[in-house]
Amino acid sequence: MLVTKYNPYTEARRGFDLFNTLMQTLDPVREESVISSFIPNVNTREGEYAYHVELDLPGIKKEDIEITTKDNVLTISGERKMKEEVKEDDYYKVESAYGKFSRSFTLPEKIDVENIHAESKDGVLEVVIPKLKEEETKPKKIEIK
Repeated sequence: MLVTKYNPYTEARRGFDLFNTLMQTLDPVREESVISSFIPNVNTREGEYAYHVELDLPGIKKEDIEITTKDNVLTISGERKMKEEVKEDDYYKVESAYGKFSRSFTLPEKIDVENIHAESKDGVLEVVIPKLKEEETKPKKIEIK
C-alpha cells in the first residue's frame, strides 16, 4: 500500500481548475468571437496551364478583399460587412454580421507570379495562378572533337 501525504493546496487547485474550465465554457465573449468569425469555403483545382482557387464570398465587395503573395504564399483576406434591415408597419428589425477573414495557400515552385489574376462574379472569387512554361529541351547530339 502506497502512503502519500495529504496536501490541501493540491485539492483546492483541482477545484479551481474545474471552476475555471466551467467559467470558460460560459464566457459570453468567447461565444461572440465564434459567431463573428467568418471562414469562407474554398475549392482548389489544378488545370493544365494554371492552378485555380475559388472562395465563396457572398455579399462581399471586391473593394473589401485583398490578395497578396509573399515568400511563396498566396494570402486572400478581407472583411465582411453585412447589414439586413427590415421596416414594417408594426416592427423594425436590423441584423448585422461583421467579420474579418484570411486564407493562405503555399504556392508550388514553378508558377508565374507576375500573371496571377483574380475575378469576382456572383459571390465567388476565382484566383488563377498560371504555371511556368517549361522550356522544351530537344535532344542534341554532341560532337566529339
